[in-house]
Amino acid sequence: MVGRPEPSPGLLRRLDDLARAALPAFTTAFLMVLAAGPTGIPALVAATALPCVVFWSIFRPAAMAPPAVFLIGLLQDLLTLAPLGTGVVTLLVAHGLAVSWRRFLARQSFLFVWLCFCGFAAGTAGFGFVLTAVLNWLVPPFPPALHQAALTAGLYPAFAFVLSRIHALMVRAEETT
Repeated sequence: MVGRPEPSPGLLRRLDDLARAALPAFTTAFLMVLAAGPTGIPALVAATALPCVVFWSIFRPAAMAPPAVFLIGLLQDLLTLAPLGTGVVTLLVAHGLAVSWRRFLARQSFLFVWLCFCGFAAGTAGFGFVLTAVLNWLVPPFPPALHQAALTAGLYPAFAFVLSRIHALMVRAEETT
């Protein structure tokens, strides 16, 4: 009715909203911890973090806020034993670019978004390489950075497939409530 305020949301509704808002950051952190397991692929943690951060920054930027990206980057640095700050800065830059281009990218085809993500992957691998060289005062070998960029770009379609399904379920759940 017009003029009547809506009743305040109950506890379950608030918990549901909180869980839906925290899901992207928590699933990203969980996947990173799984990727840090004994796989023998050190670039897998970064190759897990970047697709999740970029995807959620484009399609649900409120749920992937800069403080969450900061914590995810810090977790990445701790899991990979990288110089502290490299994962934080690279993920925050990628997040900022994804959020600034999100209105354009959200309307494009998957292939175009994937090609843009390949640029994100190459850029973050290169930027991480430079940051590591500056922080360590030693130029690291370049092939691991290329491997990380290729692995990240190659894993994006699988992550995008799963994350887009989760996003669709979240949108459907929001529309029904």
